[in-house]
Amino acid sequence: MFLRRRGYAWQRAPHHRLICDALMRVFRGESRRLIINIPPRYSKTELAVVMFIAWALGHVPDAEFIHTSYSTTLAGNNSAAVRSLLQHEDYREVFRGTELAGEARAHWTTTAGGVMYATGAGGTITGFGAGKHRAGFGGAIVIDDPHKADEARSDVIRAGVIDWFQNTLESRKNSPDTPIVLIMQRLHQQDLAGWLLDGGNGEAWEHLCLSAWKDDGTPLWPEKHSADDLVRMERASPYIFAGQYRQRPAPLEGGVFRPGQLQVVDALPAGRITWCRAWDLASVARGGDYTAGAKLGKLPDGRFVIAGIERERLGPDERDALLRNTAARDGREVRIGLPQDPGQAGKTQVLALTRMLAGYMVRTSPETGDKVTRAEPLASQVNVGNVLLLRGAWNDALIEEMRLFPNGTFDDQVDALSRAFSELLGPVDARPISTFNVPGL
Repeated sequence: MFLRRRGYAWQRAPHHRLICDALMRVFRGESRRLIINIPPRYSKTELAVVMFIAWALGHVPDAEFIHTSYSTTLAGNNSAAVRSLLQHEDYREVFRGTELAGEARAHWTTTAGGVMYATGAGGTITGFGAGKHRAGFGGAIVIDDPHKADEARSDVIRAGVIDWFQNTLESRKNSPDTPIVLIMQRLHQQDLAGWLLDGGNGEAWEHLCLSAWKDDGTPLWPEKHSADDLVRMERASPYIFAGQYRQRPAPLEGGVFRPGQLQVVDALPAGRITWCRAWDLASVARGGDYTAGAKLGKLPDGRFVIAGIERERLGPDERDALLRNTAARDGREVRIGLPQDPGQAGKTQVLALTRMLAGYMVRTSPETGDKVTRAEPLASQVNVGNVLLLRGAWNDALIEEMRLFPNGTFDDQVDALSRAFSELLGPVDARPISTFNVPGL
């Protein structure tokens, strides 16, 4: 039908199957409350609004639908697209029993008693309901992007959408079994999807969460956005990418970390500073995770200073060279912290790295606890203004990673800093902690 209606072929992708399968569970009555979170322009409206409603009306001509979006105009356009599809000669050839009874754009009916009513979030729905009070599918409430992207940061506007859902839209179900489908990109931690998933209306919701990055680190839809595209998009706007493309919205002011509390300095404070350079290691070359080495110092007054970050995408040989060269620049007085992966392979790796760094104070240990737990001790110092940040070109990338942690794509710098902080506070070898005077840069 897409080809017939648009004149060019549908570009099918694996995530489209996941959406269709979820919608079929709704149609069969297996799911009454469904949330689909997906990046913008990934076919959500075409599948979950236009195709689903038209297909359902083909099978159940008297089904009653209410469709909403952030804009009355947009909801009306979607409704008109469904109506146009029902009028298409190829649709009529497949579904002979579904006939239109009216030509209105936003509110139309079928000759069997089916209803399509479209309105914007906050709009009036007096006199209209969704679903049939009977067994089997009888229609649904279908919500597509209830928040406008540039308004989602407003607490007042966002709360207004949620209030409208609670006080107006939910009451339009003709039956408790009338399904509600919400499909949207995430825009804020407390947007409508976030509020519902936190138990806002007291119901359990099936959740299909589709990030632009799959769990294996590959793009969800490479024909739409390649790995390079996604990396570039995230670098350009980490906050927007975290919500709209990863479906993990993070607060602008920081979640675990409040990087606004970092005091940026142009020179290191005078006095004896105890140093540690800790690493978060990656073995995959360009396109994978970063290898990051964070240099953290403890000041005589109990404060800390982040003095430098080495961060690159490297293969194993280049990574080892980075560790060796960085250690030479830092000097033998700087302790080195390395993570030990579980299993024999991890032991073999740290043994090789320790031998390579012979002559330096190297400490290795396995990671314990989750990333947030490991980061919280350092975050507590950052958040009370107890950590300085030496000005450098690497500052922005670190601040953005802290701001989005743990919801951002990358956490290598935070992991490295967390290890360095633990090394500076934790037990040490029998050898004394080396300290030295730092006259300046």
